Amino acid sequence: MDEAPKTKRLHLPGLYLRELEDACASLGQPAYRAKQMADWFYGKGVRGFDEMRNLPAELRSRAAEKIDLYRAAVEQKHAAPDGTIKLLLSLHDGARIETMAIPEAERLTCCVSSQVGCAMACAFCASGRSGFERNLAPGEIVEQVLHAGQAAGSRITHIVVMGVGEPLANLRAVVKAVRIINADWALGIAARRITVSSVGFPEAIERLSAEGLQINLAISLHAPNDRIRNEIVPANRKVGIDRLLHAGRHYFAKTGREITFEYVLIAGLNDGEAAAEELARRLKDYPCTVNVIPCNPVHEFGMQPPTERGVQEFIGVLHRRKIKATVRRPRGVEIAAACGQLRAASSKR
Repeated sequence: MDEAPKTKRLHLPGLYLRELEDACASLGQPAYRAKQMADWFYGKGVRGFDEMRNLPAELRSRAAEKIDLYRAAVEQKHAAPDGTIKLLLSLHDGARIETMAIPEAERLTCCVSSQVGCAMACAFCASGRSGFERNLAPGEIVEQVLHAGQAAGSRITHIVVMGVGEPLANLRAVVKAVRIINADWALGIAARRITVSSVGFPEAIERLSAEGLQINLAISLHAPNDRIRNEIVPANRKVGIDRLLHAGRHYFAKTGREITFEYVLIAGLNDGEAAAEELARRLKDYPCTVNVIPCNPVHEFGMQPPTERGVQEFIGVLHRRKIKATVRRPRGVEIAAACGQLRAASSKR
């Protein structure tokens, strides 16, 4: 897969502290200047080196010549009646991504993208309609969190890597971005408040489990068997549900973090009592929660959610079979910001 375009300039939100220290050293400055820069950037939210008042003037000038603070610009901003904010960000090479800020009770969640476009082509999801363009660099992932917090006027408390793209197909960049987001010298968001979602790459799940991160893993399951999942998630044809469930168990064994299975409920395809019963049998004694998501409208597809009664009957079967399950209600549908509606070109469709 194509990587983010390389530039000679550094991108501060994509740097570990030690890398920022190396950059300061190359400018003839002591290592502690890096922590000062990070405090100004992440803690105080400054947008230029000229605002970092406790840095020497010469360092501010030379750093501005070598290091970018921001490489994305907010091209569009849409706000939904429920408070959800969707941003269309224009990147330095002209590519576009979408990110969201989702307020709920005492939390503010940022849903970030990991790629420009998506190659997965899931049957209900707008993100894959324009195909895959490139991976995002770590700094481009972290920067989304900064823009989302600024747009919402509040500090982001939770992260879900569930926007455009397949995170585990860009594993190295996602892991680095997560470590920076989690670091106390950067955004300081606790690992257990960070969730990475994937349609399921077993080898990548196993590599992620070896990273020593206490983050949550959400697997987009969407079906109780391979026949139905092959139709909804084409990538399943090379994997299969059994291999995917094994990888999930491996992740739990390594991290102690229960798996969340995302299940977009589509009328006439993967809903109904029989599908719920089959799903419950597969997940018996599995360390997981099923997150049931009634299908959100995408005008190209025409798929519909079941009735509210159908949703409750599906959940009811899982509960009777002792499977933990919840319903995720749509957020930001009016601005095409709900699950399955994000894409690389912003609209209110």
